[in-house]
Amino acid sequence: MSFLRKLFIGFGMSRKGVVPAPPPSALPDVSPTGEENRDAAARSPAAIELERRPSAGDVASNSGGGWGPKRGHSPISPLVGEMPGRAEGGAVGTVKPDCFRHPRLGAILIALPIVLVLTALTIVGLEWADKAFPPPLEEAGTVSAEVLDKDGRLLRAFATKDGLWRLKTTVEDVDPRFLNMLIAYEDQRFRDHHGVDPLALGRAVLQFVTSGRIVSGASTLSMQVARLIEPRGERTLPAKLLQLVRAIQIELRLSKDQILDLYLTHAPYGGNLEGVRAASLAWFGKEPRRLSVAEAALLVALPQLPEKRRPDRNLAAAEAARKRVLGRAAVANAIGDGEAERAAVAAIPTRRLQLPAYAAHLAEVARRKEPTILQHHTTLRRDIQRGLEAVAREGAAKLGPKVSVAMVMADVRSGEIVGEVGSADYFDASRAGWTDMTRVTRSPGSTLKPFIYGLAFEEGLVAQETIIEDRPADFFGYRPRNFDMSYQGDVSIRQALQLSLNVPAIRLLDAVGPARLMVRFRRADVRPALPPNEAPGLAIGLGGLGISLRDLVQLYAGLANRGWPVRLGDGIEGKAGLIDGEPLLSTVAAWQIADILSDVLPPAGSRQRGIAYKTGTSYGYRDAWSVGFDGRYVLGVWVGRPDNGAVPGLTGYGAAAPILFEGFAKSGIAITPLPDPPAGAVRFAQADLPISQRRFSMTASGLLSASAREPAPQIVFPPEGARVELGGTNSETMMPLTLKLQGGRAPFRWLANGRPLPDVTRRRTSQWLPDGGGYSTLTVIDAAGRAASVRVFVE
Repeated sequence: MSFLRKLFIGFGMSRKGVVPAPPPSALPDVSPTGEENRDAAARSPAAIELERRPSAGDVASNSGGGWGPKRGHSPISPLVGEMPGRAEGGAVGTVKPDCFRHPRLGAILIALPIVLVLTALTIVGLEWADKAFPPPLEEAGTVSAEVLDKDGRLLRAFATKDGLWRLKTTVEDVDPRFLNMLIAYEDQRFRDHHGVDPLALGRAVLQFVTSGRIVSGASTLSMQVARLIEPRGERTLPAKLLQLVRAIQIELRLSKDQILDLYLTHAPYGGNLEGVRAASLAWFGKEPRRLSVAEAALLVALPQLPEKRRPDRNLAAAEAARKRVLGRAAVANAIGDGEAERAAVAAIPTRRLQLPAYAAHLAEVARRKEPTILQHHTTLRRDIQRGLEAVAREGAAKLGPKVSVAMVMADVRSGEIVGEVGSADYFDASRAGWTDMTRVTRSPGSTLKPFIYGLAFEEGLVAQETIIEDRPADFFGYRPRNFDMSYQGDVSIRQALQLSLNVPAIRLLDAVGPARLMVRFRRADVRPALPPNEAPGLAIGLGGLGISLRDLVQLYAGLANRGWPVRLGDGIEGKAGLIDGEPLLSTVAAWQIADILSDVLPPAGSRQRGIAYKTGTSYGYRDAWSVGFDGRYVLGVWVGRPDNGAVPGLTGYGAAAPILFEGFAKSGIAITPLPDPPAGAVRFAQADLPISQRRFSMTASGLLSASAREPAPQIVFPPEGARVELGGTNSETMMPLTLKLQGGRAPFRWLANGRPLPDVTRRRTSQWLPDGGGYSTLTVIDAAGRAASVRVFVE
């Protein structure tokens, strides 16, 4: 008897186990009698069949709990596996079980659990292998770090450790027509299969068998992604099978768009370019959000053979590859009628462009500060940044070698820095381009004078038309002089600030106090550097302290913001916003300063742009400054040598101011008008001022003089009894003698030996050409009729 028959018959099952059947000798005699045979002949076949079928009561449990014969029915024989019964016509026969009447059914019943077990084991094994050997999706996330502007546009990218430009790209970053063309050309059933396309695979195998060579590939986009994120040098059958398995693994983990993201990021484009964004920026100079059909077709074609199809090295191969893409019927359906023909004749770029590299210094700071972050967001705006960098580069080229330029532009309302240039050229070693001069402390020259005047306005010491003296003065040993070594005499406060006269500024600073000025700077969160162990003195008004360009622009941002200080921030260092606390200057005082500075003449070659600005030059011609603002933005410019060397002839008005005006022009922003005068801001004529504000002067005790009368004129050069040598022997060969006075009221009339000189002047300097040598008497008479005289000897 076979193993299967033993398996299906001969065993009785009970709750206690298997119960053996009784031996044949123990079975009762159940042979039919003659009477039973006659009854059977009289019955129909259907009745006989019903009789053969046991009823519910025919089987009952025996006393041992097993199965046994009941009322004349024969048990299953353990030896022959047959059940005695009545044959047709009443004869006794045997009835076989259904499983032996259908052998295939028995085989299926045996094989089914085995198959299920093997299937379960296979599934468990595959799941274990999938978890033990997952696809390298984490490594696939290695991309170039990016520094972005406020609108998310690329300012600068950093290559990966392998030196690759691999910019993270998603389906949202790419023109939809490119995606349609890519799927139509590479994997038409991409949205339907699960990593492997059976139809494409079967077609490729059939073509290989029939032709003996590879005619077409069967790689899906998922399989290409598997190859890109886990590259293998050899192209063997095991490598292809692994690629197929990886594709299925990737499909189990990622959505279709996420798989496309990986392809768009890792697709090779020749050289060290990877990804559609990097390729679009390198070949077309733009992001791939808006691509023409010709551009999209080229980007679809290049990844198949990126080195052989590089447009800058093999233009013919690139054109042929693009034509092949455009000629595919599925692609033509995706782009529309006639588009392929027009795209085929479009020019292909033959020069690879440099990727954006703006705000190099800020990008380096961001990378050092948080090296693990892949996207650094700033407040800069790329169009403004690009314009300022061009202006700085051109301006430095005009100023000569070793001279650099730094610029900072900010929104005065929010404090956000929208443009920041640390040097004229980051890669120019002759100008120390790697040094960020926006953060270097330098002497600001005269750029702090507006805040001195603002304090004087705020305290009511002066008005715009108040008269102040510009003549030599001694402040307890400190003797400031004007930049051109000349003096203007009596001038208005408005003129003194516009001409950036030094002596009037120091007179006002002496009145308001240097310590109070420093307190106002601290209100704007600016702390200039003073010499070690020194208290602030009068020299801070003329640049006797250190300040960075960024801090200087922050001060002017508060001035432009109606006197309310703001903190500058670029998204990487410092958080932009208003500074809580007291104002830098009152609103009225801030308006007065802006009104005066807005009327300063623009530098030569620049047109008036409606901005208020101030210039400054540090001692020794080392630093040139210019800071200007309109109603919305403030821009600061520094010019000089990073090594702190002197640049002969360098001035704020001549070097920095033209760059300031050019910066506003090239930034691309529209000029916002300056604010209207606030309540209480009035410009009075000099005659309408109260007597205490008509002239600013201090008494000998240091108190403010309320007198409206200026002092009498006094000749300061030549002094009384001086002997002057003018050369020559007559008026034709002699040099003129310079005459200087202080005090008095303009205009002035000079007399030599009682004879008036030809011109009446309002200046406090004049010249006299003697008739010959000897003693002479010089006299000056002012508008009030007051006179002063000296006697000199001309040699």
